[in-house]
Amino acid sequence: MSESIEYPALYLKRGEDARLRAGHLWVFSNEVDVARSPLSAFEPGQACAIVDHRDKPLGVGYVNPASLICARLVSRGIEHALDRSLFVHRFKVALALRERLFEEPWYRLAFGESDGLPGLTVDRFGDVLVAQATTAGMERLKGEIEAALTKVFKPRQLWWKNDASIRSLENLPEYADLAVGEPLNEPLIVREAGLEFECNPVSGQKTGWFYDQRGNRDQLARLVKGKRVLDMFSYLGGWGLRAARDGASEVVCVDSSPAAVDAITRNAQRNGLQDRVRSVRADAFDCLKALREQRERFDVVILDPPAFVKRRKDLAEGRIAYRRLNELGMQVLERDGILITFSCSHHLPRTMLLEGVQQAARHLDRQAQMLVSLQQGPDHPVHPAIAETEYLKGFILRVLPA
Repeated sequence: MSESIEYPALYLKRGEDARLRAGHLWVFSNEVDVARSPLSAFEPGQACAIVDHRDKPLGVGYVNPASLICARLVSRGIEHALDRSLFVHRFKVALALRERLFEEPWYRLAFGESDGLPGLTVDRFGDVLVAQATTAGMERLKGEIEAALTKVFKPRQLWWKNDASIRSLENLPEYADLAVGEPLNEPLIVREAGLEFECNPVSGQKTGWFYDQRGNRDQLARLVKGKRVLDMFSYLGGWGLRAARDGASEVVCVDSSPAAVDAITRNAQRNGLQDRVRSVRADAFDCLKALREQRERFDVVILDPPAFVKRRKDLAEGRIAYRRLNELGMQVLERDGILITFSCSHHLPRTMLLEGVQQAARHLDRQAQMLVSLQQGPDHPVHPAIAETEYLKGFILRVLPA
C-alpha cells in the first residue's frame, strides 16, 4: 500500500459495487454510503478512491456531489494518479486503434467512457485537436489533459469546445477557447473520402464535425448514382456532398442554420460539386410539408436529425416526432425509393425507431424493407458494459407501394 495513491475515499453501500465490477464506470448518488463518506465533504471534480463496503478499493475516479452521477471511475486499482502520465497512456492506446482504422488523421480520437476517459471527448483534424469536457472532474484536470495531448500529438492548435448543454448537469459554465497555438484566419478543414469540408470548432455543432456517420456515408455509393437525393438536417453537407461525389444527378441539402447553408455552398464549390448541390435554409418539418404539397419526389431521402429524446421523460413525445419525420420523408419518396433514417437519441431503442418507420409506412399504405442496420463508426467504440455509449442507430430502407 505504500505505492498506492492517497486520495480521499468514496465508500459505496453494500452491493452497490456490482455494476462497477461488471465494467461500468458510473456511481450514482444513492449508491454512496454517505454516513462514511458524506458527499458534502468533496469538492466538484475532486479526485477520490472508490471503495466498496468491505474497504476494498475499486479504483481511482472523481466526484461531483452536485450531480446525479456523483462519481466516475477512471482507473481500476489505486496505483495510478489522475495525472499527465495516465492521460498520455490513454491517448496512446486510443491512437493505436485509430491508426489501425484510418489512413489519415481525421477521426474521433477519444470517446469518453469507451476509451477509459469518462467525461472527455477529443476529435482530431490533422494537426488540430478539439476537446470537450462534460464533467467537473475532467474540467478540473484540463491542465493535465492539455499537457498529455501536447506531449503525444504536438498539435498546431488545441481547442476546448466546452459549450455542451449537458455541462449544466454538472453546474459548469459553457465556453469555447483556444488552449494551445495561435488563432488562424483560415477555416479548419475536414477530409473525408477524398472530399474537403470547412468547419468551425468554435461556432459549429458539437466539436465541429460528425465523424460518427463516416462509415454510414460510405454506403451511398451503391445507392445514389443517377438519382435525385434529399439531405435533411444537412449541417455542412456531409451526406449531400458524398452523394453528389458518388454520382447523384441532383442533391438538395436542407438545414435551418444560415451558417450551415452558407457552408454547404462553399463546400460544394470547394469540391467542384456546385452544379449538382443546392442548399436550402428551412425548418425540416416545414420543408418536407412544402415539398409534399409541391409534389416533389426524390429517389433517396436522408433523415439525420438532432436528438429528439434528450431525457428519458421525453421518450413518448420524441417517439412521435421520429415517426412523424419518417412519414413526411416517405411522402416525398418515389414509389420505389430509398429512405436512410437515424436517431442519435440514446433513450430511443433501435427497435422503437424501426417500429416508428413501419407505422409510418403502414399509415401511408406503403411497404418498408429494411436493407441495412447502421450504427456509429468504430472511432466511437461501444463499451459492452455501458449501454449509454451506444447512441447512434439507423437504417437503410426500401419503401414501396403496398
